[in-house]
Amino acid sequence: MKQFKQNNKASTVLILMLFLIMFLFALLISSVDARKNHNKKNKAFKHHKQRGQGSPAPAPAPAPAPAPFVGSDPTQLGIFNVFAFGAKGDGISDDSKALQAAFEAACKVGWATIEVPSQFKFLIQPITLEGPCKPHLVLKIDGTLLAPPKVGSWPKSSWFQWLNLKWIQNFTIQGSGAIDGQGYAWWNLSQVHHIQKKSKCIPDMKPTALRFYESYNVTVRDIRIINSPLCHLKFDNSGSIQVNNITITSPEDSPNTDGIHLQNTKDVEIQHSNIACGDDCVSIQTGCSNVHVHHINCGPGHGISLGSLGKDKTVACVKDIVVENVTMQNTLSGVRIKTWQGGVGTVRNVSFSNIQVTDVKVPIMIDQYYCDKRRCKNQTEAVAITGVKYNQIVGTFSVQPIHLACSNGVPCTNVDLIDIQLTPSRSSLGFQQALCWNTYGQSKAPLVPSSIDYCLRRGGGFHSELTKSMEYSC
Repeated sequence: MKQFKQNNKASTVLILMLFLIMFLFALLISSVDARKNHNKKNKAFKHHKQRGQGSPAPAPAPAPAPAPFVGSDPTQLGIFNVFAFGAKGDGISDDSKALQAAFEAACKVGWATIEVPSQFKFLIQPITLEGPCKPHLVLKIDGTLLAPPKVGSWPKSSWFQWLNLKWIQNFTIQGSGAIDGQGYAWWNLSQVHHIQKKSKCIPDMKPTALRFYESYNVTVRDIRIINSPLCHLKFDNSGSIQVNNITITSPEDSPNTDGIHLQNTKDVEIQHSNIACGDDCVSIQTGCSNVHVHHINCGPGHGISLGSLGKDKTVACVKDIVVENVTMQNTLSGVRIKTWQGGVGTVRNVSFSNIQVTDVKVPIMIDQYYCDKRRCKNQTEAVAITGVKYNQIVGTFSVQPIHLACSNGVPCTNVDLIDIQLTPSRSSLGFQQALCWNTYGQSKAPLVPSSIDYCLRRGGGFHSELTKSMEYSC
């Protein structure tokens, strides 16, 4: 027992000695590090004293703003913010060069986005953004683009369009912002044009707000286009177009301000949009085919129109048009085909279905005697119209339910009227009966008013002038 106590005491002494050695070793290391740091500080102080005579070293220059990210990975899009290219965003300074520069830089990069930030206004002079570009380029408009407000500040060469995009492919415009054409001055000019026609201050044309020329695989979605001097959104010689969930507005008294205007454009889908302007909500011109317009709210305005076609004896070709699931309020017409006398070509395979009209002056119209003057010369040739279906056109009218005025020389053929239910609106001060002139086709109940049932002629209606008109290649 005595031996065990002695061994235990020796172990305790040994442990205490080990702790004491470790403490002294740590104290030694700490002292050495402190001395090294002290020497470094003295050297640095002497160096600064010799260079600046005791004054502190100058602060380092601020780091440059980061350049727009350009990524090769499709999941990391290149962002080209217009502010990085000199935009001011105050609505007064000219930001055209900044937008141009951002576009040109993004154009060279695949999967790139040109960013127009929200809560800012950017004054843009007439500009052309030109391709070809790398694919999947996006113009993201969350702020507001403003056109020049004074007509005199527009170069004469730019009276045709304001924002012009040409030779673009795989391109998208989107965002929560607006394109504002500020067209008030232009509309006023048109009202006095007949008085001051010879004045050099009065332009012969007015610009379209947003125009695409020879562009393909284009999407325009979510944005607002407002107050254009003329057309709001126009596609020329283009194809594979998607327009989705956009809003177009201008006052009722803004003349010739089409919402969406198509010319020589194929494979188009326009959907889920609201359009209220001074002229046609959608205007479909010659050279258009495979156009699908659906789920559109239209009005006030002039409705949805094919034409006018065949002006000055030109060839007009329109085919494979579907307009369906549309609501119209307070429009001049509903669904309309209009052609000039003397034109040639064909309109064929057109369908208007499930159209709800409210207080529309003339919901269904074919007019082969279209004339924008008091009198136009009567001519025998006309653009042939064949294969047109009106199905489920219901609601109220204020002037006339149906107006089918087809050419004496080239009648309309294969025109079907199915489930037409149109009654006078409360605002009607007296209405006319349905008019059908030289129109061949079939009708199917229900038909309201009942006069529609006796409107169409039975039979083919083909003769030499019709065959001659349809011989033109379309």
